[in-house]
Amino acid sequence: MRLAMNSGRKQRISDAFGAAAAHYDDHAGPQRMAAALVAGLAHRQKPDGVRRILEIGCGTGFLTRDIHARWPGAELVVTDLSPDMLARTAKDGLVAGIFLTMDGEAPIFDGEWFDLILSSLAFQWFDDLAGALDRLAALLRPGGSMIFSTMGQGSFTRWRAAHEANGLAAGIPDYPSLDGLRSLLSRYDDAFAFDEEYALGCGGAKGLIAHLKGIGAVVPSDGRKPLPPRELRRVMAAFEESGGDDIYQVLFGRVTRAGR
Repeated sequence: MRLAMNSGRKQRISDAFGAAAAHYDDHAGPQRMAAALVAGLAHRQKPDGVRRILEIGCGTGFLTRDIHARWPGAELVVTDLSPDMLARTAKDGLVAGIFLTMDGEAPIFDGEWFDLILSSLAFQWFDDLAGALDRLAALLRPGGSMIFSTMGQGSFTRWRAAHEANGLAAGIPDYPSLDGLRSLLSRYDDAFAFDEEYALGCGGAKGLIAHLKGIGAVVPSDGRKPLPPRELRRVMAAFEESGGDDIYQVLFGRVTRAGR
């Protein structure tokens, strides 16, 4: 096992999600749906013969509870970058497992440990998605699968467009496209990716900002700073002129390791 230190950006992400832990569930509609689909995909892929499962980025436990219900006899290792999010999930009396604070793209495990590695809407915070996929896939036992969801390039298109209309760049990270994710997964012998879109009813710019703050997604991309109030007001006005609602594009991927 090896231990990795968090970068300064990762610590800011951890702090932001920790601050949101108490009210995250009130704002997390798309997150619930994405987690349910990841669990469903995993169960169809490997309904039985599962001894050990790793979850990356548990948040408040949407996916964790589903995993435990579907594979109650499996050893479940639950991880999150945020100790506060992890503690919230660990307090759930419906879930039993091993709970570890861990950066998902720097796993502390070595060797072929897991029958399933599952994650929902955590990989978008990785600095090096390609490298993380390789490190995590190496932890799969023969015949094991990694199934995940992550944010796609088509997310928050109206919010981005409102910035562009004012000659500005949104602080939202540059998420991968579906084609980009498929290209990353093409390195594996047995893998696929697809996308789903989830409407986000914001009711205006204040609603979108409240949603992002509510789920802790407030750490901008490197090199980008919060907008001054005057510029932010212009962006908010442009966003509301476009309809005041937005969308999540969620990418889903699966990698399966060949059996022996």
